[in-house]
Amino acid sequence: MFKLIEQAMKRLAWLILYLLALPTAAAIDGAQILQKVDRNLEPESYEAYRKLIDIQPDGSRKESVLYTLKKGRDKVVALFLAPPSDKGRVTLRLGDNMWLYIPEVGRPIRITSLQSVTGSIFNNADILRIDYSAEYNVEAVEEQKDALQLSLKAKTGEVAYDRLKMWVDKQHLLPVTIECYAASGMLLKTLHFKDIKDFGGGIKRPATLETDSPLFKGYKSVMLWSGLKKRDFPDEIFTLNYLPRIQELRK
Repeated sequence: MFKLIEQAMKRLAWLILYLLALPTAAAIDGAQILQKVDRNLEPESYEAYRKLIDIQPDGSRKESVLYTLKKGRDKVVALFLAPPSDKGRVTLRLGDNMWLYIPEVGRPIRITSLQSVTGSIFNNADILRIDYSAEYNVEAVEEQKDALQLSLKAKTGEVAYDRLKMWVDKQHLLPVTIECYAASGMLLKTLHFKDIKDFGGGIKRPATLETDSPLFKGYKSVMLWSGLKKRDFPDEIFTLNYLPRIQELRK
């Protein structure tokens, strides 16, 4: 009898050790959820048009129109079509590195993720966003009534935001709200995803992204998506030498 109890205790001990050695279910599910969110927001390679609207406290507005291309998890290029003062400018992102090409200057200039080429609450990291799963690890997942709350931590110090709190709609696995925090814990901005639209080709995602920030009282920025569709591109497009030719890719 005692021998059977001893054997059972040993098996239980080994089972506990085995379970402790496994990754937590939340971490596994969280990583999978974040990857699914990335693909639901955008195909891995695509083209799209975006209008950025910056609204001042007095109600005045500035609008920019960008033709955007993305390939893989970390290659993005955007061509300015409007306003006339910015037309022909091109931004390129390769991983953590970003450049702005100005035709009058004739060469790319280095820019940073926290700057904004449009002068809006959207910084360059927002405008040239790569996959969330490329920049962040999921630290925790909390299940709520209609949403999943993902707590994300930046993989490196080069990322614009040290931490994100992302609320994901359970039904569509698309973000609803994202709070962006600095390493100090300060809330830098909040992103609001709205107006889910069917773009065709199996792409159904929010067509409107709004942001506000406690650092910019009374200001608001809006990003409107259109013409989003899958498209493959050769790697040479995402190089500094190709930036003056991006206009040729518009069909």
